[in-house]
Amino acid sequence: MANTNTNMNYTDLGERVRLLRRQKKLTQEELAERLGISASFLGHIERGTRVASLETLVTMCNTLQVAPEYFLSASLHHLDCKTPDGITPETRAQLTEFLRLAQETLRHWDD
Repeated sequence: MANTNTNMNYTDLGERVRLLRRQKKLTQEELAERLGISASFLGHIERGTRVASLETLVTMCNTLQVAPEYFLSASLHHLDCKTPDGITPETRAQLTEFLRLAQETLRHWDD
């Protein structure tokens, strides 16, 4: 169970994992396989009822192509958590999705 005595917001982290998984059109089973964990454990992470290891978190960041700050921003205590380039993780995720949709549209432009 998640430790409620920490400042870590596991519910928010889980919601962000679920959001990105769905944006990338992955099932829990598909993402869990890529992460090397069970789908059941991933479901717990997404609900905030279990804690991912640091190794799993890093694998999640690499697999879903986001900086760790994206998952941790609700738990960090400084305002407006930004990546070194000055873009918030939320904005980066939105820009990434926009770019993906734009590239997909351009691929089918002449169809």
